[in-house]
Amino acid sequence: MPLIILKLLGSIALLIYGMKVMSEALQKMAGPQLRNMLGAMTTNRFSGVLTGSLVTVAVQSSAATTVMTVSFVNAALLTLGQAISIIMGANIGTTMSAWIMSAGFSFNIADFVWPVFLVAIILIQLGKYRYVGDFLFGLSFLLFALGMLKEGGMALDLAHKPAVAEFFASFQTNYWTILLFLLIGTVLTAIVQSSAALMAITMVLCSTGAISIFQGIALVMGENIGTTVTANLAALSANTQARRTAMAHMLFNVFGVIWVLILFFPFVKMVCGIVGLDPEYVPTLEQKSDEAYMATRATQLSFALATFHTFFNVINTLILIWFIPFIEKVVCLIIRPKKSEEEDEFRLQYIRGGLMKTPEISVLQAQKEIVLFGEKMQKMYDLLKEAYHAPEDEFNKLYDRIDKYEDLSDRMEAEIGKYLGDVGQAHLSDETKGEIRAMLREIGELESVGDSFFNLVRILKRKRVGKVEFSEAQIAGGMEMVQLLEDALTQMNLVLASPRGAVGLGKSAYIEARINDCRNRLKQENIDALDQHLYGYDNGTVFMDLIGECEKSGDYIINVVEARVGESHDK
Repeated sequence: MPLIILKLLGSIALLIYGMKVMSEALQKMAGPQLRNMLGAMTTNRFSGVLTGSLVTVAVQSSAATTVMTVSFVNAALLTLGQAISIIMGANIGTTMSAWIMSAGFSFNIADFVWPVFLVAIILIQLGKYRYVGDFLFGLSFLLFALGMLKEGGMALDLAHKPAVAEFFASFQTNYWTILLFLLIGTVLTAIVQSSAALMAITMVLCSTGAISIFQGIALVMGENIGTTVTANLAALSANTQARRTAMAHMLFNVFGVIWVLILFFPFVKMVCGIVGLDPEYVPTLEQKSDEAYMATRATQLSFALATFHTFFNVINTLILIWFIPFIEKVVCLIIRPKKSEEEDEFRLQYIRGGLMKTPEISVLQAQKEIVLFGEKMQKMYDLLKEAYHAPEDEFNKLYDRIDKYEDLSDRMEAEIGKYLGDVGQAHLSDETKGEIRAMLREIGELESVGDSFFNLVRILKRKRVGKVEFSEAQIAGGMEMVQLLEDALTQMNLVLASPRGAVGLGKSAYIEARINDCRNRLKQENIDALDQHLYGYDNGTVFMDLIGECEKSGDYIINVVEARVGESHDK
């Protein structure tokens, strides 16, 4: 008995390892294509479900698809709505694993394992087809583990163990028993973090007669909830949208479990009827001793579990696909961002779900995003000013937030630029084409503003590390430059938010001229102070680096305004 139990545990470990190797190999073979699919095939909720299904079938791991989706939401490559539809599809795609396992209970898999092992080793050694070999190697382990589980389950013969039979017989077929087994399935899947492994164990228990099909299906329902733990763990360190995606995955499965529980017994009987199985029938002692009958029944039981798993996820998706916006609202209410995170989070609010049907409207949406881009840069500058006087601990936190804003500016430029590039492929008027060119320049210059602000905080950090203290004259000159730069930003955002042509270049050009004059004056004053030994060379260098970077920021800001108003000025 101990040897058989160890054999079963080893088979489960081998099954998990085989699934892992197979999934990783598939992801390596088709990684870029899968990422492109996730990004390109999610223009609506239906294509999102299809994408999630196909990707999960390809990599044979709903956890891999879900974790990938969470990471894409974290990087703002997918919206929350797109991610929810992909996860719905992933739940459908993962049913393929259950069918593979059920097939393993219908014939002797070992006959196929050894040739596949041989081919896999040859391909791995050749190197050129290493990933194909890795996939076959993982598949071999998976099939071998299923065969070992089947043999181990039969050898264990739990149905004929009086103590085991009495234990499981003590659970009457009622809702309390169903809820208990659902909880057990949830906890075990959360611990093992492999619903595939628990599905295999459930099939073994059902096929050997240790538990009824009702109890087995309850375990499968628990596995659907337990598997969501993987995505929630992956999202712990991610941003709010990613955590909401993981929460949506859990709500999807919890909702499915609730409606199945309400219709549990008639629904199970319907599913079992499809595979020709009577869920309430108990084999006689004579039938239990008939190996051929028990083998056929084991196959029916495993197919019933796979059928239930498929129906559960398909019907759940057909119901909830119409409520994706509502699910978004629910998870947004459940998971609220911290104030600082809400301010720093990267979200495109107007460009969502692909291009608008009218290209001209698409241009308008893009302009709204550029207005938000400018506001983000204003917030970044406010943090920069706050960092100047902040104590050490607070400075480090602000430095990290400003760093995130710099990364945010890169991503906003990339996303808006990609969108404008797609809009530009449509048939547009010459005027609209000119607007797109101007907007592309706007986002490029705004991204440069973000880079320049990050350079400023790096100089401030250098000032702190070098323990440089500015003189009163330097502080006064710096404050003047800071105020001029803030005026330039405020005017820039006013221009961006106004209709094209409503606000001219005049005021922005005036502020830019004052910034240049201030820079030139402070530069000369710094030379004079160094000549008079009023402060050291390091002090003067840091000060002028700050002033020079402020002047560069002013240049980028006036460039944004020029692009918006369609004018230029002599610098």
